Amino acid sequence: MKLLSYIAGLLGLAVAIALVAHQGWGEIASAIDRAGWPLLWLLPFHVLPLLLDVIGWRVLIAPRDPHRRATLPFLFWIAAIREASNRLLPVANIGGEIIGIRLVKWRGIAGAAAAASIIMEVLLTLVNQYLFTALGIILLIELTRNISAFSTVISALVASLPLPIFLIIVLRHGKVFSRLETFAEKLLGGRSKLTELIDGSNLDLEIRAQYSRPLRLIVACGWQFLGYVVGSFETWLALHLLGYPISMWDAIAIEAVTQALRHIIFVVPAGLGVQEGGLVLFGNMIGLPPEASVALSLVKRMREVGFGVPALISWQWAEARRIRTQWRDGAGAAPELSNSRDA
Repeated sequence: MKLLSYIAGLLGLAVAIALVAHQGWGEIASAIDRAGWPLLWLLPFHVLPLLLDVIGWRVLIAPRDPHRRATLPFLFWIAAIREASNRLLPVANIGGEIIGIRLVKWRGIAGAAAAASIIMEVLLTLVNQYLFTALGIILLIELTRNISAFSTVISALVASLPLPIFLIIVLRHGKVFSRLETFAEKLLGGRSKLTELIDGSNLDLEIRAQYSRPLRLIVACGWQFLGYVVGSFETWLALHLLGYPISMWDAIAIEAVTQALRHIIFVVPAGLGVQEGGLVLFGNMIGLPPEASVALSLVKRMREVGFGVPALISWQWAEARRIRTQWRDGAGAAPELSNSRDA
């Protein structure tokens, strides 16, 4: 799987480079240069859609955190790290969730409860991805009056729909993580750090507890969907700054179907080439020049780096600080133990 991901990443990078070369770097660079420093507004703007998503996550985790130890700013910090890890690091789009579980536990929340909230949030993200894509396709059909152009995307989405339905049913009624823990114990010949990390039986119970609160699931889903819609303003704002103004409906439409394309071809790391090709394809349907679509994709990637790298640096700083604190506390405890023995 890792080899396939590397190959897909290289092919995607080649496609992205080919698109830039084909459209002409001069025109793309000219558009970015014309926009200038105002493009930096995309960095603080990204706080809003991410914050809406975090509010939904907070709704899910709140029953297991009555004292609000995991505050909204703390969860926002974790969400930024999760997003940056999945988009900028070769972690197959799950490394960020594992990091998130670890960081939530820093506030004294049980690992199973933290994992269940993140698993349910990811599941709701899948649901919202389909809803948002459906909205985008409807808008594009209305804008272009051409349903046949989207038959491939619609077919791919319908074909992939059984997967989230299967996950929803299995997580609700099955014992997925208990069985996974049992399998890991047999494979490793007994209990290990891996099986302790999975904590299958408790995790299954926590996930069922999430399902037992349908109102919270609906509210969290609503916050997430709102985050998707608000996030489309990034496309609208970027194109206005680049000198290619479009309507808000156009922005929602191309953002939704491009994200759907990345979702369908998930094996390509960071959607390399997929995002660029999707924006060129769907942007052309609403009259957006190819060079504008490629410039938009590059601006989006610059925003991902500009927003994500500081988040990753802050995470490494926090990890290093935590290790130093633990080492200092351990070093301080050693002399006390020695003195007690001398006495």
